[in-house]
Amino acid sequence: MSKVLYLYTTLGCHLCEQAQAIVHPLVAEKGMVLELVEISEQEALVAQYGIRIPVIRLADQEEELGWPFDAEAASRYLSLG
Repeated sequence: MSKVLYLYTTLGCHLCEQAQAIVHPLVAEKGMVLELVEISEQEALVAQYGIRIPVIRLADQEEELGWPFDAEAASRYLSLG
C-alpha cells in the first residue's frame, strides 16, 4: 500500500498551489499518494491550519512541515516516512 502525504489547503490559496507544485513530483518519485485536505470543510481544521497553510503531513507521522518550504526541505521530510 502506498504511503499518503496530506497537503492541507483551501480554495484560492496561491501558496498552497506553490506547495503542491513542489511536492507533487516528489510524491510521484517516491510512489506515494498526495491527498489534498480542504480545511474549510471542517471548523477544527480551520482553527488548526487557517493561518498556517500550506502544511504537509505524512499519514503515519505526527510531525508536520509548514510553509515556507522548498523541494529540498520537503524531500527531507518525506524521507521520515
